[in-house]
Amino acid sequence: MRKLAAVLAGILAFALSAASQTISIDASHPTNHFIPKETLGAGVDRIAVDAIDKDLQQPTLEKTQASGWQPVTYRQNTELAVEAWHWNPQGTWSEGSGANGKGYFTGSETPTEMLRYSYGYPLPRRGFTRNDGIDNVGFSRLTDGDVNTFWKSNPYLTQRFTGESDALHPQWVVLDLAQVQQVNSIRIAWGEPYARRYEVQYWTGEDPIKAVTRGVWQTFAHGAVNEGKGRVETIRLSVSPVAVRFVRIWMTESSNTCGADGAKSNNNDPRDCVGYAIRELYLGTSTEDGAFHDILRHTPDQEQTTTYCSSVDPWHQASDLGSTKQAQVGFDLFFTSGVTRGLPAMVPVAMLYDTPDNAAAEIAYLKARGYPISYVEMGEEADGQYMLPEDYAALYLQWATAIHRVDPTLKLGGPSFQGVNKDIEVWPDANGKVSWTARFVDYLKQHGRMSDLAFFSFEHYPYDPC
Repeated sequence: MRKLAAVLAGILAFALSAASQTISIDASHPTNHFIPKETLGAGVDRIAVDAIDKDLQQPTLEKTQASGWQPVTYRQNTELAVEAWHWNPQGTWSEGSGANGKGYFTGSETPTEMLRYSYGYPLPRRGFTRNDGIDNVGFSRLTDGDVNTFWKSNPYLTQRFTGESDALHPQWVVLDLAQVQQVNSIRIAWGEPYARRYEVQYWTGEDPIKAVTRGVWQTFAHGAVNEGKGRVETIRLSVSPVAVRFVRIWMTESSNTCGADGAKSNNNDPRDCVGYAIRELYLGTSTEDGAFHDILRHTPDQEQTTTYCSSVDPWHQASDLGSTKQAQVGFDLFFTSGVTRGLPAMVPVAMLYDTPDNAAAEIAYLKARGYPISYVEMGEEADGQYMLPEDYAALYLQWATAIHRVDPTLKLGGPSFQGVNKDIEVWPDANGKVSWTARFVDYLKQHGRMSDLAFFSFEHYPYDPC
């Protein structure tokens, strides 16, 4: 109706400005149509545990269903908080088990207990200072002041898993100094794997996160490193200090060495040996005698110098379990409470901070239970996680392959954009293209996989600000 009102308003405005024109409207056939009982639905998001216990029971559920909506969408929220989603608390770790489990978790596809709640596990290798999740908790390991912690990029974006050169999926971290400051040196305490080839750059415009087309990334005069050695590297970026606010490290070749955690405890897992790991960043100025003056704030909270990153390794431990006051509804409760009215529902799989094996196991579980699925939404708000479209697309194809092995008929889609009223723009690619959507579609076409995209999803808020 909003669109129809806007069209009629436009016709009226045109008529008033050009009174001599005759406008004819053919109402004999519709230009489009929708079926209300299939189109108008509801969503179930991450909510307080107390609310789950209250809202998905009668008589509360009966009152809410009186509004008349039919199909239901299960909204997946843990990725907004940079967490790994344990849709099933029972499962296996890539190393250890139970309370001693760590690494990469795969939920059990075998139905046993009733799944009433499910929780997110904050990622210890995160590179984001802030996020859009519950209570906005968390912090980056890039400027937390602890060289025993580290950020690590997502291993599923490396050649081992994409089949493409790492240069086609560059990984990056961005520092926001909050105000313009003088910079001519950077010190990087690398983990393993480290970057053999990378560039240190500064932004020439406004805000590279919020205004991606109003400025360019400029490599410092001596910011290109083609033979990185790892460990702690101090680079004199320019002879004279440069006035900058945002600094980016753009990584295109990995050492592919193992042992990011220092203990080299699980070198048999290839995911531990690909991508990039940084323990701590230092930025500032160097004097002629080599003295380094660091201007960053190093704290294990959101008072640290703000950082952003391209991706995060979904590695975590059983002890990383976050707050249990907020939860995702357990799948069994979701499908048996009556909230779906017995109709097929759209279900999500975690993708940005998860593994394809866990997603496939989730679908196998739902099928074993006999729950009807209408669509599968892949990941949650990749644009809000600042993920470049080629990286999202590379994950999308890996997850699609794993899920379609379980059921080749499932309809997959995404990227579940956050609330926007226009196309998402990102830093330009080599051809100058800035459209997130166009570049995502281009990637699928180039790989002959458009058939894996059955629908496009996004959240839309008609009011700005919402």
